[in-house]
Amino acid sequence: MVNVRAPELPQNFTWINCDREAAREGDRPLSIKSLRGRIVIIDFWTKSCINCLHVIPDLKYLEQKYSKYLTIIGVHSAKFEHEQHPDSVQQAVWRYGITHPVIVDSDRYIWQQYAVKAWPTFVVINATGYIVATVSGEGKREFLDNLVQQLIEESSGQRTVDQESLQLNLEPDQTLRLSPLAFPSKVIACQQSNSLFIADTGHHRLVIASLNGETQAVIGTGSPAWVDGDLEIAQFCEPMGMVFDYEQQVIYVADTVNHLLRKIDLKTRQVSTIAGNGTQSRYLFPHGGKALETALNSPWDLVKIKDKLYITMAGSHQIWMMDLAQETIHCFIGTGAEFCVDGSYEVAAFAQPSGITTNGDELFIADSESSSIRAVTLGDFPIVRTICGSGQLFGFGDVDGIGENVRLQHCLGITYGAGYLWVTDTYNHKLKRVNPTTGECQTICGSGKAGLQDGFGTDVYFSEPSGLAFACNYLYIADSNNHAIRRINLNSQEVTTFQFTMLCSPSVCIPNENK
Repeated sequence: MVNVRAPELPQNFTWINCDREAAREGDRPLSIKSLRGRIVIIDFWTKSCINCLHVIPDLKYLEQKYSKYLTIIGVHSAKFEHEQHPDSVQQAVWRYGITHPVIVDSDRYIWQQYAVKAWPTFVVINATGYIVATVSGEGKREFLDNLVQQLIEESSGQRTVDQESLQLNLEPDQTLRLSPLAFPSKVIACQQSNSLFIADTGHHRLVIASLNGETQAVIGTGSPAWVDGDLEIAQFCEPMGMVFDYEQQVIYVADTVNHLLRKIDLKTRQVSTIAGNGTQSRYLFPHGGKALETALNSPWDLVKIKDKLYITMAGSHQIWMMDLAQETIHCFIGTGAEFCVDGSYEVAAFAQPSGITTNGDELFIADSESSSIRAVTLGDFPIVRTICGSGQLFGFGDVDGIGENVRLQHCLGITYGAGYLWVTDTYNHKLKRVNPTTGECQTICGSGKAGLQDGFGTDVYFSEPSGLAFACNYLYIADSNNHAIRRINLNSQEVTTFQFTMLCSPSVCIPNENK
């Protein structure tokens, strides 16, 4: 029997995607009481959680299908310290195109009121304001769809709240729409070809420029989809990691939200799919098969060694390997459990691995949810070790040092150059240098606060820097929330903001000819 009344939502918390003026004046359009007559789904999420990102399409599907009867409210209950800031949540709402109201639950007060234990969790409230179901994890679309349909039938004939009376007010970021780059997530640099390759993730495209900033090509129409073919018509959905084969003139791309690996042949000017079938894999245990028949799970970054691609499969917490010659793909290492466990293939575990690089002998991983830097030996019997970081899912912070004494906060990017690992300590808004042998970690630049300012050392401000690349004794940094590429001269350690010529947003410019 239903007998638990849904706790009221605090009206004095920060709300996003709603009419704040109405809430302050007492109208309170998003109180549980005012939503009587409508079915409500509360989505408890946090912006760093890959599982939370996976359910965004499910929520969009439900709110479109049942717009007359259903209200979805996101409760952003932070894991990391940086996620407690409303501006951080607002950036995530813009980045992922979230259109339902979101309340910022910085200290997890609402989380506790609803007795939530995991991200994501859905709480379903019926038309009379009582909780009828609580379910956690991704892959719950069918369950929620059936339950909403049942609740609509049960409440037939009862009062409903008209959608327009909710006074919801989406808050689009016009600056983002007009920005030449939108949430760039990864960048690679090639000294041989004098080229910079940028994953313009928020615009669903790739940008190729010279190392001096001259735009050479834009690949992708700017609309999210899965389309192969000529460079002029190809489409991606939030592409991230890339690797460039200079000899073959080929770019390999982790097309993350499409759950695909794509190949861009610059000679033939063709984009093709080389791995994945367009569906998200729900099978977390190590497996594999023919590349185009194997479902993938949010491939995030990749690196190429000879004829093999090594991929951080963030959604399944594993490292995968694709044999380009054999056209096969399989899990290289990682049990699929979300932990930080060192050792052999049988026990090793990762926590949302997001960045990958190599020195030719080992793979180096930015293991974002454990806020650690990991290493994997190459060969038939890979072994995982933790270079620095706590190795705990909640062991984060901002502490330089050696080995397990180091604290990072949701590090996303890593590259190898000049004998060191260079790391974007994303939620600390810093660039750090790691010795792969000793595990010593040192801050190179960044104030520790979000912002945009060039300069030296702690005078520099980044905002969630995500990817980086090394070339010509420079580091190129994808400064995601600043929608910019930054560059640091490792000789002088000066940081400057990269300037591009002839680059504009797909919303405001005519598609180029990709010359």
